[in-house]
Amino acid sequence: MSAGLRSGQVAERAGVNLQTLRYYERRGLLAEPERTNGGHRLYGEEAVTTLRVIKAAQRLGFTLEEVAELLETGRHRHGRPVAGLQERAVAKLAEVDARIADLTTIRTALAAAVDAGCDDLTVCAGSGCCPIPFTDLAEESRHVGPCC
Repeated sequence: MSAGLRSGQVAERAGVNLQTLRYYERRGLLAEPERTNGGHRLYGEEAVTTLRVIKAAQRLGFTLEEVAELLETGRHRHGRPVAGLQERAVAKLAEVDARIADLTTIRTALAAAVDAGCDDLTVCAGSGCCPIPFTDLAEESRHVGPCC
């Protein structure tokens, strides 16, 4: 094979480092590249595309295992009904929505703690007016006095 991209070229074009390229190759996310007579790896342009797809999918919240499954599904569908991107994207969207709801709850509790002037978590949790919703896990407060 005379044409092709060397490892460094592929990594640079895809925006990853060489260790990432090698790792994805070992994991089977990238096809085994051809080699020159001198043993240098030579990749096709599709390797750059695959690496970009992997990184984009990870930014969308897919784990590397999920990305591997999506890539494998895409390679072996052959008309069979297999859970592909659409179904997995719907599931990932539900996970993201749940995380957003959790983060909104956390943000609300933290904002209330800031507004209440909480400065010491232990003291605040022991007070009856602690805005942090985890106080019900602590013992009943015997402390009476100003909040935090």
